[in-house]
Amino acid sequence: MHLRDDITIGRAERALAERIVPAVHGPAVALRVSWHELPGEPVAPAVAIAADHSPFETGAEWGRAWGTTWFRFEGRVPPEWAERPVEALIDLGFTAALPGFQCEGLAYTADGRAIKSLNPRNQWVRVSDLADEDGGVEFFVEAASNPVLLQDLRFEKTFQGDIRTASDRDLYRLRRADLAVFNQDVFDLAMDLDVLLGLQRELPEGPRRARILQALDDAIDAVDLQDVAGTAAAARGPLRAVLAAPAEHSAHRISAIGHAHIDSAWLWPIRETVRKVARTVASMLDLLDQGDDFVYGMSSAQQYAWIRDSHPDLWQRLKGAVASGRFVPLGGMWVESDTVMPSGESLVRQFLYGQRFFEDEFGLRAEGVWLPDTFGYSPALPQLIRRAGFEWFFTQKLSWNQTNLFPHHTFVWHGIDGSGILTHFPPMDTYAAELTAEELARASRTFRENRVVAGSIAPTGFGDGGGGATREMLARAARTADLEGSPRVAWERPDDYFAALAGIHDRLPTWDGELYLELHRGTLTSQHAMKQGNRRVEQLLVEAELWSATSTVRLGTPYPYDEIDALWQTVLLHQFHDILPGTSIAWVHREARETYGRLEREARVLIERAQGDLAGAGDAELTFNGSAFDVQGVASGGAALLEAAGVGTVEIRETGRGWILRNDLVEVEVTADGLIPSAVDLATGREAIFPGRAANVLHIHQDFPNQWDAWDVDPFYRNTRRDVTDATSSSVTARGERGEITVERAISETSSVVQHLSLAWGTRELVIEQSTEWHETEKVLKLSFPLNVRAEHTSAETQFGYVTRPTHANTSWDDARFETSMHRFVHVAEGEFGVAVTNDSSYGFDALRIRSENNWGIDLRPSLLRAPQYPDPETDQGTHSHRFGLVIGVGLDEATRYGARANAQGGSVRGAAASVDPLVVVAGSGIAVSSVKLAADRSGDLIIRAHEYLGCRTTGELRISEPVASIQEVSLLEDALEEPVVWDGSLAFDLGAFGVRTWRVILDRPGRE
Repeated sequence: MHLRDDITIGRAERALAERIVPAVHGPAVALRVSWHELPGEPVAPAVAIAADHSPFETGAEWGRAWGTTWFRFEGRVPPEWAERPVEALIDLGFTAALPGFQCEGLAYTADGRAIKSLNPRNQWVRVSDLADEDGGVEFFVEAASNPVLLQDLRFEKTFQGDIRTASDRDLYRLRRADLAVFNQDVFDLAMDLDVLLGLQRELPEGPRRARILQALDDAIDAVDLQDVAGTAAAARGPLRAVLAAPAEHSAHRISAIGHAHIDSAWLWPIRETVRKVARTVASMLDLLDQGDDFVYGMSSAQQYAWIRDSHPDLWQRLKGAVASGRFVPLGGMWVESDTVMPSGESLVRQFLYGQRFFEDEFGLRAEGVWLPDTFGYSPALPQLIRRAGFEWFFTQKLSWNQTNLFPHHTFVWHGIDGSGILTHFPPMDTYAAELTAEELARASRTFRENRVVAGSIAPTGFGDGGGGATREMLARAARTADLEGSPRVAWERPDDYFAALAGIHDRLPTWDGELYLELHRGTLTSQHAMKQGNRRVEQLLVEAELWSATSTVRLGTPYPYDEIDALWQTVLLHQFHDILPGTSIAWVHREARETYGRLEREARVLIERAQGDLAGAGDAELTFNGSAFDVQGVASGGAALLEAAGVGTVEIRETGRGWILRNDLVEVEVTADGLIPSAVDLATGREAIFPGRAANVLHIHQDFPNQWDAWDVDPFYRNTRRDVTDATSSSVTARGERGEITVERAISETSSVVQHLSLAWGTRELVIEQSTEWHETEKVLKLSFPLNVRAEHTSAETQFGYVTRPTHANTSWDDARFETSMHRFVHVAEGEFGVAVTNDSSYGFDALRIRSENNWGIDLRPSLLRAPQYPDPETDQGTHSHRFGLVIGVGLDEATRYGARANAQGGSVRGAAASVDPLVVVAGSGIAVSSVKLAADRSGDLIIRAHEYLGCRTTGELRISEPVASIQEVSLLEDALEEPVVWDGSLAFDLGAFGVRTWRVILDRPGRE
């Protein structure tokens, strides 16, 4: 007979799918089902289990969107199944979508102990150990009827993403509820065939592939397809030799780590994530009990805290698994946050709170930062990672790049200060591997450091919505541990993988600067309320710490540790990479808006209380300055009575087309439509606005990306543009030291803006305060500042410094950066003349070269609002406020100061004191204080952090206005880096370019030993 490979493969595939896999479980016995549908939000398991349950028929519908239904399953194991593994098979109505994106459940014993999860790839519960002496079985399932919101990458408008707008019809049908014997021999045969069929697809023609195909033929010959259970053991015989053949000596090594990247919110609300984490943890603890070598890793201290607070039984089992080294806390962060938009202090707190939790609860710290799915990585990160004590960094997200293939998998990443961190991208290009032969072969084939590195990491398990690894994945790992033609797979902690690279850092490639994701650029703009709330509360918390620390040290008032910790942890949760970026369902963002409002109120209470204590009782109005820089004569970190003496009057002159505002530094022309055709630096006579153009023009573009609506802005959005220039009304107001022009413009029949353009005495900043009524669909709104500056690059603020990017598009890498990030300012310069645009709540911008016959300049365009339809069809609808500043004739130093002042919260308090001196003063060029607080260990020590923001080496001097015993440099986690030194009135120090340093100050207090 002539042998044909395709016939062998087809035969084995069909037999596996249609006869062998269905025979993994033998004949079934139906379970009795009863149910209790909750009328509202989830309740404690004990409450639900004790509730009345009504009879329910298998095949009936259940589950309104976002509802919770408790099923009770009862049955009896037949006597002839005694001593055999028996499983309950429960199909809640699963669809073809992946686990975590549809209905799911968590099984409980009758006494309320969590067993394991149920999802489309995990539809079984082992009940052998649950049966009583007579074989009776009873267990409960908390079933969540979460709607399917993403299937086949179709980004369709839906109102199912909020419980308030979701449909009330039942979404699912209970398809199966049976008891059946689990046949280990059949399962093993199925996994043998699965692995070998996958392997032969990846092998070239040759002896190895031929022998696998012959073994497959022989195995199928040996199995009786009408008695699979009875013949499975014998059918495995022909496969033993090909499965026992060892891997090549140089085979790629896969360090597999069980994983379930669980989004702390996304297509489900935070309350549902709490349950997703519990489901996944329960299943992974169950798997750990089944496999001696399986290792599971989970990131995000917040998710561990949810387990601790909601599932004491799982928490104790989890702690035991962590102690044994098989359940691995990863990442050392509070959540897997966005890293582009949070402030430097926020990233420090992600590490501080994350690592403190792991240390307090488990007695350990994570050794690396684990961020597989965040949308790009700030160039400030390497320094912060190293200064927080981490040794490595892991992600895979840049494999999603639209344009350029990232050139490395294992490399040293250098940040803006020069710090380097060992970094790994898995060549499987996924954080949810299933250990298929295709994935293993891809890793081996595409790994770019094969010359010097022996292997790569494989995060293994269903992710995003949870699920984790499965017994099928463990079976694949066992068979590919040492298999000819395949990489070697071993369960291994990521720390061990990186430790093996310790001696070859100098042989690895390097990457300098930001890890820019060439995708998901719209996340810098979507859901403006997230950006505004985050920016505002970040600053308020830094100021709350400053004033509370000053009050505690000066007056002995209690420091609000608990309140500050709770506020920070909530802010950090909302910096998760689908909340702050604005890519979650409506429910998530509705709750987040409410949360930001509460956080702001509570932070202001702390600030006002501390400021009131410092000011004392009286009627003098003290202005507090929480900015890192002096403002109007008020020192940073201090308070004073503002003096009006010496302030001039802003000149307002009417012209034929509008008005001219002039102070002592700049002159700005504003038309009756609110456009800015001229902005002149009076000292040099230099015009900042490009000839023939005007600033403050609103640009509106069609914004309908190819996919990932809330995430993406695709380059073709620039092909169409409409300029909003005509005002419906305008007026001017003279306020002595400030001149103000008010303009109203209609964007469309339903959308409009009101702008207040103002210029004060003694400033180079024309302030634009804008209120937008936004009711557009699939549009993006930008604000244009065409500048008469031939800038080769932009300088945009990032954490503790700035990042420069070319304004040309010479390479595909440059061209792909058509929408980039900033924090509080972006600056361009030509020689000594520079212009900055400041903002209070925007992160995305683009910089376009504009040209005339003999000149070119830069159009800086902050992105204000978007209106995608998925996943939240009401994204950005409603009223929004923005503040922008056009800062004329400034360098980077002044740009930084203007940006900081624009975002400082400050405040005035009536009191008796004439002034409040700063607790901490730092002198030195390019140095700013970013944090003054009390130590996280509640020792009462003072923590001070300073950074260099101009990109130059510098020296500085630190002074403290209260008695000090000693001072020592510490890490971002506030660990000692050196022995304390006796305080000598001040501290001289140096800082490298964009360097960050932190000190612990031991105060000299009565009674201190």
